[in-house]
Amino acid sequence: MKNSLKEKAVLFLQLAASGEVHEAYQRYTGSDFRHHNPYFRGDANSLMLAMKENAIKNPHKVLEVKRVMGDGDLVAVHSHVKQNQNDLGIAVVHIFRFHNNLIVELWDVGQQIPENSPNENGVF
Repeated sequence: MKNSLKEKAVLFLQLAASGEVHEAYQRYTGSDFRHHNPYFRGDANSLMLAMKENAIKNPHKVLEVKRVMGDGDLVAVHSHVKQNQNDLGIAVVHIFRFHNNLIVELWDVGQQIPENSPNENGVF
């Protein structure tokens, strides 16, 4: 059975978060992949190396997917990312653009989860 684009986006994130960064890129990204993370050059290799370094530094990273939405060739994944079990974490939205069933573009935005928030609804 073919994975849907939503499944592919989630599988990419789960593999990368578990330290299998190279496999995530090999399986799910196209040769013309580019990204919009402002902290790294926009090519696939720069982001992949940064993700590998983060995986080595944080081997107990937790990625909990909260929501997945899709519209045509775009998929958004809303998740809770923690670098370790004791970390409050970050609320992250990854937006993927697919072409020929492969990820060709990625945007990510994150919001640090505050220790004390007046919002009774929480970030999720």
